[in-house]
Amino acid sequence: MKEMKELTSLNMIEDFVQENPMSFLYVSRQECSVCHAVLPRVRELLDHFPDIRLGHIDTNAVPEVAAAYSIFTVPVLLYFIEGQEVLRKARFIHFEELAEQIEKIYGLNQ
Repeated sequence: MKEMKELTSLNMIEDFVQENPMSFLYVSRQECSVCHAVLPRVRELLDHFPDIRLGHIDTNAVPEVAAAYSIFTVPVLLYFIEGQEVLRKARFIHFEELAEQIEKIYGLNQ
């Protein structure tokens, strides 16, 4: 399963996105059952993309992430290339569609 870094401040999040050419943020909340169900599938999917680094943010620990990244619901998946958001998915995730979209973007940046 994909290694995941816990990001516990807005500065850590911003540094993570800037320091990794391909970064993927998983934003969730402790009491969100959908979040707990989606996370293992995201980690499994990202195993196929070794250059993407995965970071996890709990909105209870970093509430300011909502305003900084315009997050209105959880879970939210954000994919960044060179610090620019290129893909966003929220709440109910269609994994086949997500995999195809990541594959296209990932392939263009190899």
